[in-house]
Amino acid sequence: MAGHLIRRLHQQSTQVFQARTQAEGFDLTSVQFAALDAIAQQPGVDQASLAATIGFDRATIGGVIDRLEQKGLVQRVVSSQDRRARQLHLTPDGTQLLAAVRPVVEALQADILALLSDTERARFLALATKALGMG
Repeated sequence: MAGHLIRRLHQQSTQVFQARTQAEGFDLTSVQFAALDAIAQQPGVDQASLAATIGFDRATIGGVIDRLEQKGLVQRVVSSQDRRARQLHLTPDGTQLLAAVRPVVEALQADILALLSDTERARFLALATKALGMG
């Protein structure tokens, strides 16, 4: 069943991410990395838009941002257009951490699909992108 295989692949991806980033001395989950990366690409993004961008639940993204804020990596700023909204920005520490961890995350991508050839990886990524309606 496709759903079961996707769940197993997600588990493998999460395990590889955690093992490799922790081995390099980083205390960061894959969702936290995705949030930092998205905020870096869209400075001032609000939490709801961030959740949509990284495909994460709106109700749970607040906790992710809380933890990143507690680590001193993200800052919330009240929006000048909508006082209820909070714009997100990386702190200098967040920018520095993202720059340091990005090469580790890029390197571990091959490990997630280690049993596939380069051609198979490219085909898998193209099909996954298509299945998600992203391409």
